[in-house]
Amino acid sequence: MPPTDASANAGTAPVTDTGTMSATAPESRIGPAADAGADSEDTLDLHLPDEFVALFAEDTGADGSRSLGATATATTTAGPASTSATSAAIVERAGAGTTTATRASEAPPASTTPNPDDLLGDVADWGPLSTPAGALHLVPVRIERDLPIISRWMNDPAVTAFWGLAGPDNAIEEHLRSQLAGDGRSVPCMGLLEGTPMSYWEIYRADLDPLARHYPARPHDTGVHLLIGGMGDRGRGLGGTLLRAVADLALDKRLACARVVAEPDIRNTPSVAAFLTAGFRFAAEIDLPAKRAALMIRDRSLRHLL
Repeated sequence: MPPTDASANAGTAPVTDTGTMSATAPESRIGPAADAGADSEDTLDLHLPDEFVALFAEDTGADGSRSLGATATATTTAGPASTSATSAAIVERAGAGTTTATRASEAPPASTTPNPDDLLGDVADWGPLSTPAGALHLVPVRIERDLPIISRWMNDPAVTAFWGLAGPDNAIEEHLRSQLAGDGRSVPCMGLLEGTPMSYWEIYRADLDPLARHYPARPHDTGVHLLIGGMGDRGRGLGGTLLRAVADLALDKRLACARVVAEPDIRNTPSVAAFLTAGFRFAAEIDLPAKRAALMIRDRSLRHLL
């Protein structure tokens, strides 16, 4: 997550209400004990078979304790899970055609590494989209092809104030490679408008980003950063037009995503205005390590209203 956001007319957004479920024991269905004076027809006179009594006698030691040698071990095949009458929690782990019962305290922790197929999908396959400004195509960055132009944009004084990536090419290259070499949760892209490179984008999983510590993230929240590169493309409304198109494209391609989020610097008035024009709503001001940001959200449920 870059510490700063885009320049004029271009908001950035490295920028889950996740609910928790707690299981409670159901109320006992066992009623109060029958009165001692109850009619004999309300009681059962049960007799254990002699063989069963003999089995207990053989299994009981001289001190009255039960032997552990007679416990049964079972291997469960596919079918309804059985209930164990113990106080320890039981976790079932899939095996080769069998289910093995394991105490929860012994079970391995769930992996925190997300499934690459469940991150952003293949942004390269999102394809071009039609916008009022022309056909826009997000193309994943290739260092050898795109580093010179991205470096030039990042060293523009108007951009430096909010992106903080000014400097030699190797510093910007490191920023790009850290995303390209990652697990796919952040994808840097060039924005080609009618075939001409004119913007830099970052599409990423906001709920898996450090940003998620600073706002009530929801699963599959998708973040977007935008930098309008050339001076000639700034100040004429392109930011809002392109942001709306890309946010809606993300919602169309990522059905599990309910929100696209952004967090431009609160001081970057043109950037905040671009997000509002794009149909994002201002949700809150949040304090990030490098800035105070405006949390902007485009909701799937409101996309046709804003």
